[in-house]
Amino acid sequence: MPSRQKQLVFSVSGVLGFSCVLTAAVATGLPLWITGAVLCRTGAELVNATGPELEKFLGELNYGLFSGGRVKQCGLGGRTTRFSFFPDLLSVIPVVLHVSVIFFCGVVILFSSVVTGFFFFNAFGRPYETLQGPMGLYLWTFISWLCSCLVMILFASEVKLHHLSNRISNFNEENFVFHTYTERYDRSFWLFFLVFLLHGLNFLLIRLAGIQFPFQESKDLDLSGGAADLMY
Repeated sequence: MPSRQKQLVFSVSGVLGFSCVLTAAVATGLPLWITGAVLCRTGAELVNATGPELEKFLGELNYGLFSGGRVKQCGLGGRTTRFSFFPDLLSVIPVVLHVSVIFFCGVVILFSSVVTGFFFFNAFGRPYETLQGPMGLYLWTFISWLCSCLVMILFASEVKLHHLSNRISNFNEENFVFHTYTERYDRSFWLFFLVFLLHGLNFLLIRLAGIQFPFQESKDLDLSGGAADLMY
């Protein structure tokens, strides 16, 4: 590929990498990872609420990695409360798993910044080492791609396997029992899915620039030198 076209491809990849940095940073901070409805089961069972009557006992819940909010409906109007994971919910959430999600979010932001710099470095500079040269782009892009995938997997495990929404809904509740009625992944989760796709697209752009995948090229063995050495 001509150098001008290669510069264009690397520049586009750099812009995509920078978009990943901004998208991951915004998604990490927003309390919009999960949105759902919470049923006040205690109140609904007291009056045998069914059908449209359940709406009087359905509240709202939304949260991210650091904070969230909930509206509790128990038939007497809504109660709006705000909460933060640190330090309020440390006793009810799977701390190690939750911190791992935040950690990998930080890794995605960090290495997306690194790969953005190296894309522009390869577009307009002269790389002189493997980790800074074209082959290194696969490494930094793969790390960012893998970590963005881990963020989604770990967070989904926390929500589904550890019933995170139920734990949050029943936090500090003594008289009522709440149950997750509906829940769905909100914008921040899908923004990380977008980051995952953009890093995958960067893989294709690197290959489009004419750079072979690592370990794809077989090195020719220099047998002549070895044969000459055996003669001495």
